[in-house]
Amino acid sequence: MITGSFPTTRLRRNRLDPWTRRMVAETTLSVDNLIWPIFVRAGEGEPTPVATMPGVVRVGLDRLARHVEDAARLGIPAIALFPATPADLKTAEGTEALNPENLICQAARLLKAEFPDLGLIGDVALDPYTDHGHDGVLRNGYVANDESVEILERQAVNQAQAGIDIIAPSDMMDGRIGSIRTALDAEGLIHTRIMSYAAKYASAFYGPFREALGSNAALKGDKKTYQMNPANSDEALREVAMDLDEGADMVMVKPGMPYLDIVRRVHETFHVPTFAYQVSGEYAMLASAMNLGLIDRERGILETLMGFRRAGASGVLTYFAVEAARLLRA
Repeated sequence: MITGSFPTTRLRRNRLDPWTRRMVAETTLSVDNLIWPIFVRAGEGEPTPVATMPGVVRVGLDRLARHVEDAARLGIPAIALFPATPADLKTAEGTEALNPENLICQAARLLKAEFPDLGLIGDVALDPYTDHGHDGVLRNGYVANDESVEILERQAVNQAQAGIDIIAPSDMMDGRIGSIRTALDAEGLIHTRIMSYAAKYASAFYGPFREALGSNAALKGDKKTYQMNPANSDEALREVAMDLDEGADMVMVKPGMPYLDIVRRVHETFHVPTFAYQVSGEYAMLASAMNLGLIDRERGILETLMGFRRAGASGVLTYFAVEAARLLRA
């Protein structure tokens, strides 16, 4: 540790000018660190607002390319797709996840045709497709691990064949990364990457997201038997280690801001691409405070994202992505 004493050492010298502050900045934030989550819905017409997430919408396939145009133009490297599956297509087994014409697959083909250089990330879990709102199949009120993994394998292959570049399993079933990797490779999809939700916590911050997908009202019970206990930190390292050993190319910590200590530990322990998700509840709180004038919008967006980078995140999934990209390009 470099030390010094006042007045010989004046740390404010390097803060004097904008150019000096840029030159000595320890952490950088760029458009390359941004991933934009998007909610895709059935039907046509104007995008529909998500009531609990100010400024966020569900967009139909007929408007999707137009919706994504700015993100591609601004150089955002990837978007993450989440389907607001119609209620009449939700079943106990989540079979719509395997439909090659489901919302994610249609969106992937459409976007690859329009923006071939834009990365597409596909959520792999059953909660958007089940009538009970859980990430796997229920057996006697319990989410059955191995049966769920068998379905997730097929869901991952279905998405990759439609054009998804990065499979992102968010289900938290044990062993699913290795099974998905094997299934992808068996189909010749050796270049499809896996971004594992390796440390996904049973958090209070997911409510607006579930409302956006229409899975909140249907959820029976909670997800504490498969998502992580917010009290645990060492367990996150075990989860990450297992997923990397099974073939994950990148890992994710979710939620983001309440778990920056986990981001830091994962980054320093494994030195692999580590992502964080600034989830719907975080976004809703910040956006609401910004709209009330309690937080300066531009500074608040960039400061929170810089916090993720400072903690060691390679990138951030954030609903502020397009707005942040414009600010960074300014």
